[in-house]
Amino acid sequence: MLGDLRRTLHDRFGTSDERRLDSTLRRARRIVVPVRFHVVHSGSKGRLSKKDVRRQISTLNAAYGGKKGGADTRVRFRLAGYDRTGDSAWFHHPRKHESPMKKRLRKGGRRTLNVYTAAVGTDVLGYSTFPQWYRKDPRMDGVVIDYRSLPGGSFQRFDRGYTAVHEIGHWLGLFHTFENGCSSPGDGVADTPYEARPAQGCPHSRDTCPQKGRDPVHNFMDYAHDACMREFTAGQGRRIRAAWAAYRSRRSDHRSVDLGTREAAGARSVGGAR
Repeated sequence: MLGDLRRTLHDRFGTSDERRLDSTLRRARRIVVPVRFHVVHSGSKGRLSKKDVRRQISTLNAAYGGKKGGADTRVRFRLAGYDRTGDSAWFHHPRKHESPMKKRLRKGGRRTLNVYTAAVGTDVLGYSTFPQWYRKDPRMDGVVIDYRSLPGGSFQRFDRGYTAVHEIGHWLGLFHTFENGCSSPGDGVADTPYEARPAQGCPHSRDTCPQKGRDPVHNFMDYAHDACMREFTAGQGRRIRAAWAAYRSRRSDHRSVDLGTREAAGARSVGGAR
């Protein structure tokens, strides 16, 4: 997928250098993602209110805006739709019925985030598609999360809404921080140190790989408890913006990038289920 991203950026902008791309395409305005929230329930189980959903949107904006302690990714979320569907089979077995559920409920195009809530489970709290997959099957694009993981939900230790933050990170183009373990290229982002295995529980600090830097155990793309998650890095923000430009931006935004020898300002970067 990293190779596909580089090729797509080069084809559309004349360069795969995320650093130069980010500098050239920088906008005063943020990326604002319209969110269509589909609440799947079985009777009273999982019947989330619009207030519940708005709290989740606020949590997304705080996390992606750097309000929890990390970098501001310059991505914001706007609730564009909310609906509820009663279907016991979809609710209790969303992975088994993912295709008909999404094909019936999904709305919008490549720039619209469709979020589905159901009883995903305790081993897997959510799952997401990647932007690279959109062109092959647009109707399957989106994120599915367990309804109990929303802010104030009943999942102990995963009740602050960060499952959605994590899974939407995949939808925006990020991999797990422990991707590829200690082997190159890791997660493909320069400022997230290599990590041999997922963080469990709430570790204060650890270092599992010989490369420079301690494990990013507080990163939203790791597996720690919600209470321990608090950050995205600047490099992850650039990766998100590069993936957005490559796969989700309007065609009118696709233009050549200045390939002069002038040093680009800013950033450094290279380049499943929670």
